[in-house]
Amino acid sequence: MMPLDVPTAILQRRSIKNFKPDPIDPALLRQLLELTVAAPSSFNIQDWRIIVVQSPEQKAALGAACFNQPQILQAPVNLVFAADIKAGERDLTPILEQGLQTGAWNEGTVGYFKKAIPDFSVALGDKAREYAIKDAIIAATHAMLAAESLGLSTCMMNGWSEDKVKAVIGAENDPDIAIALVLPIGYAAEPRKNPGRMPFEFNVSLDRIDRPYQR
Repeated sequence: MMPLDVPTAILQRRSIKNFKPDPIDPALLRQLLELTVAAPSSFNIQDWRIIVVQSPEQKAALGAACFNQPQILQAPVNLVFAADIKAGERDLTPILEQGLQTGAWNEGTVGYFKKAIPDFSVALGDKAREYAIKDAIIAATHAMLAAESLGLSTCMMNGWSEDKVKAVIGAENDPDIAIALVLPIGYAAEPRKNPGRMPFEFNVSLDRIDRPYQR
């Protein structure tokens, strides 16, 4: 199939709760993951950690950690989007060198980032978790829209026990890993029904929150 354009994928996408058992071709899954990791992140530190869950045993464990919601077991693939809270304080050499090699950054920028990124990460303090989760959710949004464009469906899930999901992915003893969300991916076994959206005046404002946007 021809991939959908971005506006069509956005308008067509729906949260699917029932999936067909049909497997996802490995080449298609690889393409989806490549589009996912093209997402932006703060300082390009790519602080998401994406775990592809597809074995029956892992899906069963993940389903239990997600309060037994059936779409986890039905979908052939689930992506767990985790966030590395301390990513900005780790060895950034591979990221910085790649930016230099591609010409995206010059020597001055790389030299600045070597100190600025760790300093910024440490200064965030308790906010570091929030920043990392935001980046992971941006990546998950890329995955959701990429999946839709490639003929797949998804259901962004925020209902799970973080401790249990961390145990499923082998991060139960790592305090620097946070769970952003879980994304089942597969072929829809139900129609994409549009629940509708409120008018712009309800939740879109111009300059100030008390000035509703008028179309």
